Amino acid sequence: MNDGLRKRISTAIVLAAGFLAIVLLLPDVATLVLLTLLFLAGAWEWSAFLKLRSVGARALYVAFIAAMLWLVRLVTDSAEGREIVLAVAVVWWVIALVWIAFAPQRVTPLLAGLAGLLALVPAWLALVRLRFDLAHGAQWMLFTFLLVIAADVGAFFAGRQFGRLRLAPAVSPGKTWEGVLGGVAGGGILALCGSAWFALPAYAFVPLCLAAVVFSIIGDLTESLLKRFAGLKDSGTLLPGHGGVMDRIDSVTGAAPVLLFGLTVMGVAA
Repeated sequence: MNDGLRKRISTAIVLAAGFLAIVLLLPDVATLVLLTLLFLAGAWEWSAFLKLRSVGARALYVAFIAAMLWLVRLVTDSAEGREIVLAVAVVWWVIALVWIAFAPQRVTPLLAGLAGLLALVPAWLALVRLRFDLAHGAQWMLFTFLLVIAADVGAFFAGRQFGRLRLAPAVSPGKTWEGVLGGVAGGGILALCGSAWFALPAYAFVPLCLAAVVFSIIGDLTESLLKRFAGLKDSGTLLPGHGGVMDRIDSVTGAAPVLLFGLTVMGVAA
């Protein structure tokens, strides 16, 4: 095992232990505060994608995202508001896929800023609603992250072992179609386990989870596109072997809104 992989695994273990403690042991308000701080840290890293040079300008972008988190929480107190925000998020990720596939060179600071708004705010909302609105909310929040992790692990090892066909060479040359299949396989296995755990029909729940996995890949590729625009290898250096906060939650930004939207359609989330 090389040093890079060893460092990556060690950091992942520490992160997993910390996440379990936060989700399962801390009071609800502490979970909400820490989740919000996590996404605001992501907003700080995202502000670099706008090529903002001054600390003040980057802080202003973070403040804007913070204000939008508060606003969207108010707007989505109604079921109709939640459905609209989640539908907008799903449509955004479809647009992001078209962007990645057909116009990855068309990036501006304004588009990068808008992408951050549409990625971070709905994902934060989805995780908050999964945690606090659903029965067994802590388990649902944990499952969302585990689904993304299972897909990431499957993609990493399948791509490393079998990767030949590049997925999006203009955006992320290291990602392959074989990795995508590995990610789908990893997510599918966890989806079957989740179906049994939450007592939900596999014929509906597994396809929903696989859709969330596909959107998690779009979230990952979108961040890669913007890092490339900003001339960055990683979004930050906070997490050894993993980069920054956004390098860990980019996939979650795509998966969480889709998962909650699907659970709402299934009647699991009111």
